[in-house]
Amino acid sequence: MFDNRTLTELDKKLLKEKFPNTYEEKIKEIEEGYPIQYLLGNVVFLNVDINVNPYVLIPRFETEYLVEKVLKKIDSFKEKKLQFIDICTGSGCIAIAIAKNTNFDCTGIDISKEALKIANENASKNNVKIQWKTLNILEEELKQNYDIIISNPPYIDRKDTVDRSTMFEPSIALYAEDNGLLFYKKILKRIKNNPKLIAFEIGENQNESLLNLCNQRFPNAQITCEEDLCKKKRYIFIEH
Repeated sequence: MFDNRTLTELDKKLLKEKFPNTYEEKIKEIEEGYPIQYLLGNVVFLNVDINVNPYVLIPRFETEYLVEKVLKKIDSFKEKKLQFIDICTGSGCIAIAIAKNTNFDCTGIDISKEALKIANENASKNNVKIQWKTLNILEEELKQNYDIIISNPPYIDRKDTVDRSTMFEPSIALYAEDNGLLFYKKILKRIKNNPKLIAFEIGENQNESLLNLCNQRFPNAQITCEEDLCKKKRYIFIEH
């Protein structure tokens, strides 16, 4: 997970405008680790404006890069009416970015009704149509088959050390059992067809375990692990 970002002059200007009477207090909160993104209430994610609050994970640059990679991989069929799903959608940033750049029928699922409320607001804000569904992927089956599947699920092992700013983010969106692998195992189990593309964001030390899991589940697929901008192996792609 990345550190809480360094304040820019624009950040300070926006904070002063939003909190004219408590500006110094807000600066202190940030210095103590509280995410500025929650104070400002929004982030820019791949040229879409995303509202955030403590019910949703703050979109990371790593996730933005995942979507960039996916858009390149699907460029040849992004004009088709394919079925797309974002599993563990949170703020909806992934689904919204995909919807803005394709003709897909888009769905986003999450266990959190509070997160889906924010996701729905973000879809309206960005003028995209997405079907939001409350679904616990650990216990419930997917209702249909999908052509494109993306997920940035909880993947932090509870024993891992994380940046202090994450203490303000929803733990339900961060941590997973089974060495952080539980959600990937369940998602792979829930997929009944051979999608054109499955894309996962993963923890930087999970690539070997997940490559083994993916190869067992889809032995005939093209499965690759790719690096983020920091040269860490952070993405797995399964292509049919």
